[in-house]
Amino acid sequence: MPECSPGNAPIAYRRSRFSTRLPVDRLYTPSHYWLLEVQPGLWRVGFTKFATRMLGDLVEQRFDVSRGDPVSVGQAIGTVEGFKALTDIYCAVDGFFEDTNPALNDDPTLTDTDPYGAGWLYLARGTPDANATDARRYTQLLDLTIDRMQETGGANQLGPEGPAQTQGNA
Repeated sequence: MPECSPGNAPIAYRRSRFSTRLPVDRLYTPSHYWLLEVQPGLWRVGFTKFATRMLGDLVEQRFDVSRGDPVSVGQAIGTVEGFKALTDIYCAVDGFFEDTNPALNDDPTLTDTDPYGAGWLYLARGTPDANATDARRYTQLLDLTIDRMQETGGANQLGPEGPAQTQGNA
């Protein structure tokens, strides 16, 4: 991540009992993934802090795609396992799968302890999710999501549309 200056300092966010610092050099999806363009057309993808909070402690990840496989936004490409649940990992890029984060094999907790740094999930080459937005707009989505969760009693699973809500309320 580049050095912080007033123009690229992370955005501090707090609502209810959740707080985070969102790097401004990334895009954020409605399904709570972040994307960082590390080379032209090559995207590093990871869970946002909000996603890791909803998923709980992760103990293992598995990918069902290999380098060079075509992928599309919303496609289940693997799973993460926590102490309480198994959850799909969804693709946030239309294009081709490149690689996984090898550091997660030794320490899957990196997704929680360093979600915007060493805890990234995978690399994909192509076009990011058309619904991905900048950090400031993502805070608006977080506001709506957290408010909806409080109204419906909360949720702890993430699907391609974001945290699971009551039936019919994605």
